[in-house]
Amino acid sequence: MTPPAGTGSPRSGITQHWTPLAVIYLVLAIIGLIGTWSFNISAIVQVRDFVGDWVSSGPAVSSLTVDLLIAAVAGSILIIVESRRLGLRGGWIYVVLAGITAFAFVFPLFLAMRERTITRRSVVGVRPPDPGE
Repeated sequence: MTPPAGTGSPRSGITQHWTPLAVIYLVLAIIGLIGTWSFNISAIVQVRDFVGDWVSSGPAVSSLTVDLLIAAVAGSILIIVESRRLGLRGGWIYVVLAGITAFAFVFPLFLAMRERTITRRSVVGVRPPDPGE
């Protein structure tokens, strides 16, 4: 028997509204968290000057630093704008969380939550709020 129109899929709970794209984003978020924090923990254990190592280890590392910094700033702007566009509360929390964990974790996590929200709304038939309202 199929569910009544507008009730969504028969799945419920935590697995509801997870598309393959959202799962890919979530897996990238987990890889980003593990990948970055394995190096962070190593730096802490070795009592390294993290910021000094990050910005003064030569042109290649500095290039990567600038590359990732610009991508993180642009991604943070996208997170705030897209959160408002979709009516998601707490978009700024992702930006703050990036400073505590890693942008490589936070950005794919946001994309997974965004994809899940879009899918849920399309299944339920809810349109996003008008940003001008």
